[in-house]
Amino acid sequence: MLTEINQDLTLEKLLLKLQFSLYFNKAKGSLNAVKNNSQTTEFSPPSQKHQEILKVLQKRLAESTEFLAGYPLNTDYDYTSLIPFFQYHLNNAGAPRELGNIGIHTKELEQQCISWLAQLYELEAEWGYVTSGGTEGNLYSIFLGRELLPDAVLYSSKDTHYSIAKIARMLKIPHVVINSQPHGEIDYEHLKQELLKRANHSAIVNLNVGTTMKGAVDKIEPVVDILEKLKIPFHIHCDGALGGMLLPYIEAAPKISFQDYPIGSIAVSGHKFFGSPIPYGVILTRQEYTHKIKNKIEYIGSHDTTITGSRSGLACLFLWYAIATRSQQFAQEVLTCVENAQYLYQRLQKIGYNPLLNDFSTTVVFDKPSLEICQKWQLATEGYIAHIVVMQNISRMKIDLFIQDLLA
Repeated sequence: MLTEINQDLTLEKLLLKLQFSLYFNKAKGSLNAVKNNSQTTEFSPPSQKHQEILKVLQKRLAESTEFLAGYPLNTDYDYTSLIPFFQYHLNNAGAPRELGNIGIHTKELEQQCISWLAQLYELEAEWGYVTSGGTEGNLYSIFLGRELLPDAVLYSSKDTHYSIAKIARMLKIPHVVINSQPHGEIDYEHLKQELLKRANHSAIVNLNVGTTMKGAVDKIEPVVDILEKLKIPFHIHCDGALGGMLLPYIEAAPKISFQDYPIGSIAVSGHKFFGSPIPYGVILTRQEYTHKIKNKIEYIGSHDTTITGSRSGLACLFLWYAIATRSQQFAQEVLTCVENAQYLYQRLQKIGYNPLLNDFSTTVVFDKPSLEICQKWQLATEGYIAHIVVMQNISRMKIDLFIQDLLA
């Protein structure tokens, strides 16, 4: 069983909690003086014109949310209990484990979340932080891999998320694209052939825990076996944007275990499975690796160990709240999504839309329907195929409505 998020953590984190407490007790004494001498801004209500703009925007967003089916976003969440925190600027600038000079942060909660996820992936001596999204997590991981292995070549499959090729260009890392199998999983034999061609170079290998379009899972074990037999130094990054939170709860799914496999890093999106009104993600790696990119910054009273400077403390609060209030339900949420994905697959099969549903996935691929349907349901498309990602907000009733549109 995973440790509850509010239970005692390691000694290091307990010391961090004490540091936070001492800091805020010290600051509390001067708070009234600061308030009495601060400038008060007068806020006027929005004009009639601006109210109309907001009303139209809200209507469009409500309608779009109702028919959002093609992208992995869980819109079934409730963070109303956190509304009092919206009045604060929450900024987790600097190293996630260091207090720094800025007191308006949620770093303590952030580290509780990182510890919870580290347990999920069997990662000891973990290090991680809440990012702006999956792309930043991928960027951090490949940057880290490059710093650990400066001569490395980056390998990823054709079905890999588009951010990986962009990151290769940004970091000027040689990038080799590996063939995918028809269902989207990486072609292990082609990977082996390309590694052999560059056996004198280290390797950064991006593995997909659910490919973007087809939801296929690249398996860690055969890739590690190939790399070790070829005696090539490597850094494996797992892009687990959605699948990183599905596989741990699916029976017989491949394990994502830093203990069982020499994984270097994993990135997970927060707005996908957890659900959030703002995009964010999480990156986890082994703490011993991070010294390669650690720099002391006097200005913020902290080391610089992340990609961005300012980081959203509100995103950390959303993640903490999701884990604190729903973690005991995650297994059931995943099971319901899997069952509903199978239901969608069966319904599409009956009406001749040639569906594909990979193992350990909730992404259902099918023949691309009319432009009108693609636009209404905001379907992701690629060539002649489209997909629906069955999340917590995609009920069987909604699936039935979609099938009715296909048959109309």
